[in-house]
Amino acid sequence: MSIITSIFIGLIVGALARGLLPGEQKMGWILTCVLGIAGSVLAGLVGQALGWYAPGQPAGWIASVVAAIALLFVVSKLRGKGSSTQG
Repeated sequence: MSIITSIFIGLIVGALARGLLPGEQKMGWILTCVLGIAGSVLAGLVGQALGWYAPGQPAGWIASVVAAIALLFVVSKLRGKGSSTQG
């Protein structure tokens, strides 16, 4: 049951990140889930390193969305460089 919950929360976090970041992100719902899950994991790791969260404690919604936005921004910049070099 926790895997299904993680996927569902990842979808919500990823959709919020895509909605809040200006511009068009061309990705399907599976990549949106992966983006949200990765954002939540990144937020948890950074939060634990900074002492905001105890080990094993999940990251908050706001931190997860902010981390997902940061990941989406980095991915869009990397994709933009690769597609601009091609004719």
